[in-house]
Amino acid sequence: MIALTRRYAFPAAHVLRHASYTDEENFRVYGKCANPAGHGHNYQVEVTLMGPLDPVRGWIVEPALVDALFEEHVGSRLGGRMLNDDPWFENLVPTAENIARVISRELAAPIREKSTAEVRSVRIVETRKNSFVDGEIQ
Repeated sequence: MIALTRRYAFPAAHVLRHASYTDEENFRVYGKCANPAGHGHNYQVEVTLMGPLDPVRGWIVEPALVDALFEEHVGSRLGGRMLNDDPWFENLVPTAENIARVISRELAAPIREKSTAEVRSVRIVETRKNSFVDGEIQ
């Protein structure tokens, strides 16, 4: 099996607030990130796929296909948006951990349907100090 990692970026904003918490609880748990006005990030995303090597073409999946699927299923939906307003986060606080998990879930079926590869991990880089991985760490 071979692993392929593709890198993407999209700007988005979010507010870290749990619907069942009071304002005071949200600020205690999420600090300044609970500000109702929200704040933005330039999210960096690394999608790692694993699959068998095609002996003729020499790769596990065409990189342009992965790029198109990412844009169709993730980039065009989340880029430049307030993540809290997206139905994916209707019942989830849009933390970077949850963003990674949602992207992994949303890419799994399209990748599997169009190739022999599978999503193994999604890494979100939120800030210079914070990154989060859903799936296997390479």
